[in-house]
Amino acid sequence: MKFASFFVAALLLSATGRAQTLAAADSVEAVETPTLLPAGLRVYGFADAYYGYDFTGKSPQRPGFLYSHNRANEFALNNAVLGVRYEETRVRGAVALHTGTYVEANYANEPTVLRNIYEAYAGFRPTAKSWLDLGIFSSHIGFESALSKDNWTLTRSLMAENSPYYETGARFTYEFSSKLTATVLVLNGWQQIRDVNRAKSLGTQLQWKPTDKLLLNSSTYYGNDQLPGTSRRRRFFHDFYVTYNASEKLSVAGVFDIGTQQTEEKPKDDNWVAAALLARYKFSPSWAVAGRLEGYSARDGVIIQTIRPTPANSNTQLKGASLNLDYAPTSHLTARLEGRVLHSSLELFDNGGRLPGHTYGNVTSSIALSF
Repeated sequence: MKFASFFVAALLLSATGRAQTLAAADSVEAVETPTLLPAGLRVYGFADAYYGYDFTGKSPQRPGFLYSHNRANEFALNNAVLGVRYEETRVRGAVALHTGTYVEANYANEPTVLRNIYEAYAGFRPTAKSWLDLGIFSSHIGFESALSKDNWTLTRSLMAENSPYYETGARFTYEFSSKLTATVLVLNGWQQIRDVNRAKSLGTQLQWKPTDKLLLNSSTYYGNDQLPGTSRRRRFFHDFYVTYNASEKLSVAGVFDIGTQQTEEKPKDDNWVAAALLARYKFSPSWAVAGRLEGYSARDGVIIQTIRPTPANSNTQLKGASLNLDYAPTSHLTARLEGRVLHSSLELFDNGGRLPGHTYGNVTSSIALSF
């Protein structure tokens, strides 16, 4: 209730400030009234409503390894976020809550009281070129985020859905220059708010932007995420992506992930690899089209959760493609339509009570508002 009261008060204060500014603009003799929000404090929000239709199967639940826009044949809210961020010269922080089907699916293993926290962290500058943050924040891994407005495609890639969206711990970022930034993290685990085994994990991120058009990112993760009382299985993961803005209209990206996890009962460690190619073309400031080709390979079903058990000593091989059309009449709203098809080497997909199938297809539409 304290969080909710704070957010409502902040929104009312923000709206009052904007109304006063507009009234002043309408009158030549009026005196400009400053906003009542403190300098550096910003209220922000996001809401992504969608309707998804599956061509295969009548189940309301999409395959278990899809966490965003995961409901089929119904209208639903994927993710709604409301929060505040504060930043000044040497101090910053954020508190935000969220809800939706994404939260229901992706935070299922978290304690109930923590599931609705989108971010909650505080930080300061130890030096002029560094930040130290502590709390819950977005993952340092991957090309895509939990907010669809920040992504080139409406639905998330297989690699994004099966790597962390959020993290909890300490994050130290150092800005070597305007082109090079490095981050070191100590975390509770692989997409965990609560530390399930008291074994901390490590992460790194290196971002290099040699030109205004080119960005290269390298992110790593190392840790043990097994529950207490089970055998220790160290996991190492590396994510690499590159983006290139060929022109004001055309942008392309390539993403590659590789991971390995220790095992005791098998002679070889479990491993997985994933790759994706994306392209986006803007016809105008309001219209854009984007496409994605992707592949995912996981040994014995490690990481990726399927609706059917995978046979022993087998690899889950998934390939997919998607195409979406975006319409953004303003910078605060985006309407999107996407078609997607996935094909598996195993019979993983439910076909409405019939025999399991190798192929799965869907269409997803969305309207997202942000401020």
